[in-house]
Amino acid sequence: MTVAMPHIEAPTAPDRDWWRGAVIYQIYPRSYQDTSGDGIGDLIGIAQRLPYVASLGVDAIWVSPFFMSPMKDFGYDVSDYTNVDPMFGTLHDFDHLVSEAHRLGIKVMIDLVLSHTSDQHPWFVESRKTRDNPKADWYVWGDAKPDGTPPNNWLSIFGGSAWTWDPSRLQYFMHNFLTSQPDLNFHNEEVQEALLSATRFWLERGVDGFRLDTINFYFCDKDLRDNPALAPELRNASIAPAVNPYNHQNHLYDKNQPENLEFLRRFRALMDEFPAIAAVGEVGDAQYGLQIVADYTSGGDKMHMCYAFDFLSPDLPTPARIRTVITDFMQAAPEGWACWAFSNHDVVRHASRWGDQSSDKARYLRLLPGIILSLRGSVCLYQGEELGLTEAELAFEDLQDPYGIQFWPDFKGRDGCRTPMVWSDHDVNAGFSEGHPWLPIPPEHRHLAVEAQEHVQASMLNHYRRLLDFRRHHVSLSKGDLTFVDCGEAVLGFVRRHGTEAVFCAFNLSGEEQFIVPPEGVVTPLEGHGFSGMLKTDAIEIPPYDAFFGQVG
Repeated sequence: MTVAMPHIEAPTAPDRDWWRGAVIYQIYPRSYQDTSGDGIGDLIGIAQRLPYVASLGVDAIWVSPFFMSPMKDFGYDVSDYTNVDPMFGTLHDFDHLVSEAHRLGIKVMIDLVLSHTSDQHPWFVESRKTRDNPKADWYVWGDAKPDGTPPNNWLSIFGGSAWTWDPSRLQYFMHNFLTSQPDLNFHNEEVQEALLSATRFWLERGVDGFRLDTINFYFCDKDLRDNPALAPELRNASIAPAVNPYNHQNHLYDKNQPENLEFLRRFRALMDEFPAIAAVGEVGDAQYGLQIVADYTSGGDKMHMCYAFDFLSPDLPTPARIRTVITDFMQAAPEGWACWAFSNHDVVRHASRWGDQSSDKARYLRLLPGIILSLRGSVCLYQGEELGLTEAELAFEDLQDPYGIQFWPDFKGRDGCRTPMVWSDHDVNAGFSEGHPWLPIPPEHRHLAVEAQEHVQASMLNHYRRLLDFRRHHVSLSKGDLTFVDCGEAVLGFVRRHGTEAVFCAFNLSGEEQFIVPPEGVVTPLEGHGFSGMLKTDAIEIPPYDAFFGQVG
């Protein structure tokens, strides 16, 4: 007798291309959800709020650093790469977060800070003891010049020299950021091996990818040559505030070194040992950003994608500027893939940075997510962006960020974009914590709380949800090619194409109604995005700060 065998579905192969066109939601752990009552967010809090994240329709979360740290730079000064700081929870809590995210269909990317550590990291504690101990060469050390001054003219992004004298070794150590954040020496093979080992630790715990902090800072010039001066007309304040003389140098030697390419290949090879892992690198450079992005994402053997600071700067995203940035990127990195962001934990929230300059802020802020979710590339959304949160105005005595304290009042630091997430409009601490929040909750944020917007169809929160759903239903918007269409000075127009689908996107970035000529071919208006642009007999009519989407063909 023949026994029929049951049909068993073959397991679905992991989608190694999931990151291309993905929408990644950045979570700043200190400010998302506190469950312990200490006023600081934690990993369990993030896990509890994941159903909300899933309701947005994003593909992944990027969790800013939660590793062991003295918190001089709030986790970007790591003292143990393979453990969770107790203020955020435990490794068990992290495993629970990953499990819950995966249950909800959300990928988990974590922030790796590899260019530097805390000065309390055991590696540096040993390195600074003597010049001949096993880790003596794990950091960037340099002898004083004959007159006792630092080895060269390199500057710190956080102000002052990039060198600090160490009385134990009678040498200077390098730090691109705080004096408590010494830079690792990537020219040392053992350093690379140790960092790759730490990366493997998190891959084996189930993470789906990484955001690599300051990826172009890993190597510095072996000979520690001086940076040349930068002409005043070339200075750009997108990386450091204009009040910082860091902008006065052409950073040829303290970062952006060619040796970095081989390390990135090693990093990619490690990721490729695991299924469907992706990495996005943060490129911090005002002069060479696009070329670095091109170099780091070319060939399919380094980074999957990178993002620069083009849309994190104060410069308004006019149609001309957006077109220039995208065109320059496509020309510089034809093989590359961008990851765009309008806000993150390091810059003034775009609701204030750009919104305060518009003639109709409410309409303008609704237009911006339509733009970023239609550009060619992946997208990072920063927590609270979907609520329309503005930059918080904090008193000096409330500041926690050493960057802001250093340059106050000309530069107020990064605390204004890091205030706690607002969940409830009636709870004492907006549903964030039962304790005293580590940063004040701005009164003007309360009416924007999730609870206040959740059931209002026209709210900013539900506008983001509609746009994310619209993007999911039109694959050309996430993975397609992009071709610009001339629609005049006030309107940004382009067609996204993927396979047989072509979608025409037009955004009126002015405070006046605009009429544009449709692109060649039959254009059928699309619905479900929440914008009001209409197709007339011979033109497309777009109200101020509004948009039009249409199927072409």
